[in-house]
Amino acid sequence: MTYRVCFVCTGNICRSPMAEHVFRARVEEAGLNGLVEIDSAGTDGWHEGDGADPRTVRVLTENGYGAEHTARRFHPDWFARLDLVVALDHGHLRTLRRLASTPQDAEKVRLLRSYDPGADASDLDVPDPYYGDLSGFEECLKLVEGASEGLLASVREAVGGRVV
Repeated sequence: MTYRVCFVCTGNICRSPMAEHVFRARVEEAGLNGLVEIDSAGTDGWHEGDGADPRTVRVLTENGYGAEHTARRFHPDWFARLDLVVALDHGHLRTLRRLASTPQDAEKVRLLRSYDPGADASDLDVPDPYYGDLSGFEECLKLVEGASEGLLASVREAVGGRVV
């Protein structure tokens, strides 16, 4: 059975596609790509159909990650098929939990940086780099990478440590 993870930010052109591609690479490295399905979405539909922000693409490709992406909006009915919904900041967390129609769906929503053992528990947001320069995207990548190993350990446990 496939374990499904969806990363969510606001417009689905910066943070969530970055998290999607970084985590996909970690899942593939761990040999779990046949067991885990990864995608991303935005809480708003402003950029639906657009590619990732060019700065996101640049930072991802310069660091050896894939960058193919088409933005889309998160739909509440997706909760039924998802096992984990990963919010990039507290605003997304609140929005997603409001969209959840059941307590079980709301429990599927987690903050990405909550998986980073080195993160300050009082600041678990991945800042939005959109209105800044390239350095904000580079910092975003560092934060996403910092949480990816902890997230991978959690997902590995959820799929029972099986390797395809």
